[in-house]
Amino acid sequence: SLMVDVTGQTRREKVILPSYLQGEKPNTIPNKKIEDPASGKVSTSSIATRQDLTNFHLIPPRVTFGVLKEGCIYATTVIMKNVGLNFSRFRVKQPPPHTGLRVMYTPGPVAAGLQVELEIEILAMLIGGKDTGGLEEVSHDIEILTETETLLLPVKANILC
Repeated sequence: SLMVDVTGQTRREKVILPSYLQGEKPNTIPNKKIEDPASGKVSTSSIATRQDLTNFHLIPPRVTFGVLKEGCIYATTVIMKNVGLNFSRFRVKQPPPHTGLRVMYTPGPVAAGLQVELEIEILAMLIGGKDTGGLEEVSHDIEILTETETLLLPVKANILC
């Protein structure tokens, strides 16, 4: 029970559950569920009552590049893990060119329990011609479209001019 601790005493503070146990994930937009007859749906009776059969987790859930030198290219890797029960497909909506961001990945289905790597690349360039005091902040949410939801991967960087 969440009301008592390990010793059986009443808890003094409230237990904070992680978001994945609360049933909602941060930075996601649910899609309309469209049944696909060829989606490889599992019909085992022990999991027949579970509704959310496809689910991806991003590790890390956000990317912060920090302070970048103008004119250089930087890259990092984000792991996208299928923690659902079925294989699932996804695609990445590429960010607009003015952000300097690009996502490289191998398209295709991801089996349950497996993961793919998304390489996030940024070309550190200044957008505005005005003086910003030496730093310009770049912030964008990369959209990853899955079969059941749209994941948002926040990316932030500060470009040093």
